[in-house]
Amino acid sequence: MPQYDLIIRNGEIYDGSGHASFRADIAIKAGVIARVASDIEGDATREIDASGKIVTPGFVDVHTHYDGQATWDSHLAPSSNLGATTVVMGNCGVGFAPCRPSDREVLVQLMEGVEEIPGTALAEGLPWTWESFPEFLDTLDSKARDIDVAVLLPHGPLRVYVMGERAVERQKATAEDIRQMKSLLEDGLRAGAVGLSTSRTLLHLSSSGAHVPTYQAATSELKQLGESLSGESGHVLQLISDWDDPAEEFSILLETSRRTGARGTFTLIVIDTAKVGVGNASDFWKEQLARIDDAQMEGLDIRGQVISRPIGVLMGHPASMSPFYRRPTFMDLQSLPWEERMEKLKDPSVKAKILAEDNDNPHIFVRLLSDKFDMMYPVEEPIEYLPAQEDSVVARAARDGISPAEWLYDFLLGNNGKNLIYIPAANFAEDAIPQLLGHEHTVAALGDGGAHVGSICDTSSNIYLLTKWVREKKAFNLAKGINMLTRQPAELFSLYDRGLVAPGLKADINIIDFDALQLHTPHVVHDLPAGGMRFLQNADGLLATIVSGDIIYRNGEATGALPGRLIRGQRQDPRTTIA
Repeated sequence: MPQYDLIIRNGEIYDGSGHASFRADIAIKAGVIARVASDIEGDATREIDASGKIVTPGFVDVHTHYDGQATWDSHLAPSSNLGATTVVMGNCGVGFAPCRPSDREVLVQLMEGVEEIPGTALAEGLPWTWESFPEFLDTLDSKARDIDVAVLLPHGPLRVYVMGERAVERQKATAEDIRQMKSLLEDGLRAGAVGLSTSRTLLHLSSSGAHVPTYQAATSELKQLGESLSGESGHVLQLISDWDDPAEEFSILLETSRRTGARGTFTLIVIDTAKVGVGNASDFWKEQLARIDDAQMEGLDIRGQVISRPIGVLMGHPASMSPFYRRPTFMDLQSLPWEERMEKLKDPSVKAKILAEDNDNPHIFVRLLSDKFDMMYPVEEPIEYLPAQEDSVVARAARDGISPAEWLYDFLLGNNGKNLIYIPAANFAEDAIPQLLGHEHTVAALGDGGAHVGSICDTSSNIYLLTKWVREKKAFNLAKGINMLTRQPAELFSLYDRGLVAPGLKADINIIDFDALQLHTPHVVHDLPAGGMRFLQNADGLLATIVSGDIIYRNGEATGALPGRLIRGQRQDPRTTIA
């Protein structure tokens, strides 16, 4: 019988620690790294020659929204096909548990509105084999999948479960409401939730157009719920906010951490308020970094979640929205077959009518961005995430001597109506991004895998960190870049059994041709339940992704292996446990 299950030979190991790389072999047995050494003797069931390639831990993505997809899909793309081996979902206070049968539609509308997952796909795909949060975890535990998942307990469903319609109307929770929420939260934490998440931003709306139940929930409510968390158990409080009162909002994280030792984390991006009209001043991120530093000096572990590129919205006829998609004349044509619809849209009289109309109750993205033509850029192959201003719709329209709206209308009809535009709606700050990524108390995240499936495909921001900021800009060396994607996020959620290539740790590994690493432009597929559409993205250079010793992807193709598991709570470093 072979001594090992798998040996990876001759690779350049970037072990996730941030230290210099080294040439070595890796031997894997029973899902665990058994040895890391030069010229490992012995045989294995399978060997991979990684000569000339880099070998890294699997990527850990702590900000995803696979809460629905993980119940029906065994492949958590576009995370697993882009090198992620562990994801954390349940972020931003939205999810599907706990949930009474009578409230299912409310939670579907919340997820559809906040994270833009088609309600029809959720209605057909969700099995609803649970009511309580522990039962939801049991459902996840019973599903075979390619990568590991950890789950935050979301504040929105918790509030609706206890308060019913009063939560939807955003009424103040009573002392009894809070007592019941704390009890249910504690049940969920005992069952394996890794913490609590909440949303306090006006950008998060239900598909009904209403604010989410947690929006402007009393600060005292969240602080009391936070008392149920435990630093010793590795719990995390995750928050997204508009920061209308920064000191008050940040105090939620501070007091929770002071009382319980739990970690706090929040969305930290650069917003140009003059363009999108929400949030604080565009240099507000610097103030937030100062707040983080002050908290860390006090001994409180609070970290910002940052993204390696702009948060980019994709719009066009194949996408879920466009600047014209809710205009009455445009909507009248939606029932027509694609080819016929495209021909109708080319009719000059139809075009004139649509350009003269306004959108009827559009998504918040369209409401904020539909006339920001200086922020719109035609999508090309490969996609450029930090485009030059001279490539904007405004600039191109000026060169052609027509209005930006007309130029955009004509462009979107090109390529048989398949053309797309890219809108870097936030974090479009080339100078600030490396500062945010390089801060010692931030974590690379915010790819939003599983969410905004018809308008955003930012899950590849992990690969972009390596191609843009390591290889092209040289803002960080490769060892640091790998550390940002592996051990740093694993430590945030106390998942100490992964994120490093070391004996005794979980055998989650990527083998990468770094010189060939390249993102493709996102593409549309219709593979959600009920035929729902979503964007997926591929990359060259990812030669193999391994989870618990099993190869789940080879050269971008799924192998069919499904070793992924539900993570219940924190994970100790097995080397410490053995010691």
